[in-house]
Amino acid sequence: MAYNFESLSPADFEDLARDLIGCELSVRFEAFAAGPDGGMDGRHAAAGGAVILQAKHYVGSTYAALKAQLKREVAAISRLSPKRYILVTSRALSPRNKRDLAELLCPFLKDERDIFGPADLNALLRKFRDVEKSHIKLWLSGAAMLERVLRAAAHVIRAITRGEIEAKVRIYAPNPSFNRAQETLELQHVLIISGPPGVGKTTLAEILAYTYMAEGWDLVVIRSLEDGFSSIDDTKQQIFLFDDFLGKVALDRRALSHKDSDLARLIKRVCNSPNARFILTTRAYIFEEARQVSEHLADRRLDVTKYVLDVGVYTRQIKARVIYNHLLVSKTNQAQIDALIRGGKLPRIIDHPNYNPRIVEWMTDIVHVGSIDAQDYPAAFLETLDHPKRLWDVAFRTHIPKPCQDFLIALFFSSQYAVEIEDLRVAYEGLHSCLCGKYGHSRDPKDFEEAMRTLEGSFISLRGSQVSFVNPSLRDYLTEYLDDRTLLSVIASSARQTQWAQAVWQQGMRQKIVGDFRRAFASSFRGVAEEFVRLPVFKRVEENGLKYFIHGPGLSNTDRIELLIAWWEASEDPRFADLALTLARDPVDGLDSSYDGDEVVRLIARLREGDYFDGLPCAAEMAEGLEDAFVAMLERGVTSDDLEKISDAVERWKARAGDRVENAVESAIRSEIDDVGRLVGDVDSESTLEDHIKSLRNLAKRVGIVSQEVEEAVEIVKARIAELRDEAAEPTSPSIKAPLELNSSSFDDVAIANLFAPLLGR
Repeated sequence: MAYNFESLSPADFEDLARDLIGCELSVRFEAFAAGPDGGMDGRHAAAGGAVILQAKHYVGSTYAALKAQLKREVAAISRLSPKRYILVTSRALSPRNKRDLAELLCPFLKDERDIFGPADLNALLRKFRDVEKSHIKLWLSGAAMLERVLRAAAHVIRAITRGEIEAKVRIYAPNPSFNRAQETLELQHVLIISGPPGVGKTTLAEILAYTYMAEGWDLVVIRSLEDGFSSIDDTKQQIFLFDDFLGKVALDRRALSHKDSDLARLIKRVCNSPNARFILTTRAYIFEEARQVSEHLADRRLDVTKYVLDVGVYTRQIKARVIYNHLLVSKTNQAQIDALIRGGKLPRIIDHPNYNPRIVEWMTDIVHVGSIDAQDYPAAFLETLDHPKRLWDVAFRTHIPKPCQDFLIALFFSSQYAVEIEDLRVAYEGLHSCLCGKYGHSRDPKDFEEAMRTLEGSFISLRGSQVSFVNPSLRDYLTEYLDDRTLLSVIASSARQTQWAQAVWQQGMRQKIVGDFRRAFASSFRGVAEEFVRLPVFKRVEENGLKYFIHGPGLSNTDRIELLIAWWEASEDPRFADLALTLARDPVDGLDSSYDGDEVVRLIARLREGDYFDGLPCAAEMAEGLEDAFVAMLERGVTSDDLEKISDAVERWKARAGDRVENAVESAIRSEIDDVGRLVGDVDSESTLEDHIKSLRNLAKRVGIVSQEVEEAVEIVKARIAELRDEAAEPTSPSIKAPLELNSSSFDDVAIANLFAPLLGR
């Protein structure tokens, strides 16, 4: 692969030059910062005199400009009096150019062969493959690698562009976290990237994923554990990515209590798969809280700590590089950049206790800082670091009109990830109409489209038919902004979707509201509650000619019933209990084993417990209705994974779940064993099949099936495993090399000034 090096910054190019020439000469060059460096970017000191290396990143510039710059530096080179001088440049050179430069730099440049142009560097990269792979930004920016990444991402990340990948790669500042992350991922197959908000967890996860994708691995972006279980395939090399898997802002305790066993099982399955890697990200405080409340994450047999990489500890040099990279590729006004560098505040910004790559991204984005006078820019940068919570406040309250504010509020409650435009439109129309009527604001039929157009790029990101926040910190800000009881009551009355209503209720519960306001708040949901018995659970989707159902903006039936009961408890309004009974007797679209399976067993048991939902009207009738729906669900057929979860729940709640529930599960288990050949015929994961064998034996033991029947079923599964072993490719680890460490020597204020000097007056 031939590179033109345009994706590298001057500092990146110097790092590459030192590594390549160092390998060629079998010496180690001491690194010096870029800028007015006195004629050197690297020095190798030996007994016979110093070897000086200088890197000139002049791609896209003219040969005349390169020569003129070297003329100005001849005197500085002379003062260094090197034993040997080596010039490395990204500017293409002809043989005549090399002769001219050799004459100019004589007597320090001993031979034309000590001038390395792009063709020479590409030859060295072919010779020293480890150096090529260690410079991730270079390697990933190659045309062939980008094409591989784009092909691998096409079916999971809608409308991702080459430019987006290139931009992320250019901004990325290599740091030791990549080394440790890649080593952990290869050793354990699972990596949990943990750290404070905004330190670069998602960026590190994406760069890691890109490197695997460039080696031919398939990317599987998951938004739920069900996605992971349904996608794992040992015949393919797969890299799974689950961003903010425990919640975007705060721990979703309820979801964790229901799914932590699934998470533990998926982690174990990936660990046992030769061709699967699993990257998860989470905020450190959320992860610590999860470990405290989850028996599965705290289980020593799983030992999740060995998968965890804490990021966010940056050296002074890495923090400087992050700012440098953003300024280099952003459209920040040049006058602002000059003021920042000349103002002498860069060391204070880099050393600030609130330093955060997310703030750096914000303060180098022309959309957010374009209106700041150049002379005020350094102070504004420091002011933002001093008060990071103000990041979005001024922009949200004063820079955008009310329809746009309503759009962002609607998006906040729609999804923690991305939401379909048409689903968001439904939420927006209800919310915007309600708020306009309440507060006397004007309203136009085109408000949704105008708001989306206004917000794109600065507040929201559009990818295909999906909308998401452009930056997670906006969600952080809105979480606090929406802790307003009066506003929440109005928002609640506007709800038109089940998941959206649940999100509004959970936001209110953050404040631990009690008494009359809690009663009034719950009553505000009366309108949407009436629709709970009609709104669909699943959404019909057509893509690439295929039609299928997905779990859209609709809560599962079990979640709907529990939410209705919560509103009944808070408001004492019997209509909520009546609606819960209606749903229990006739669940919308029927119960689903993935979303209701083990949950409905728990709910049936609690309804029969008596004290759990104290005073709930018709609790026994609800349990009977759910029991009928549960039996019907099992008769329709469930997956092996779901059946095991359901069986576990029945074991846990056996005393109150009831004989009919227990008998239905026993019948389903017997069918599972009788029909095992058909059930495993399409399974492509050896680790999944190994788990299936354990599950069969465990389930059979629970219902007393004789061992001979079980072993016959096990042999069928083993035969399928043998087939897969014949089909599977040899497991291989990617040939990615960890990036070479940045210079670990002292990085003082002079080094900072030298690093940023090339950005002056570009």
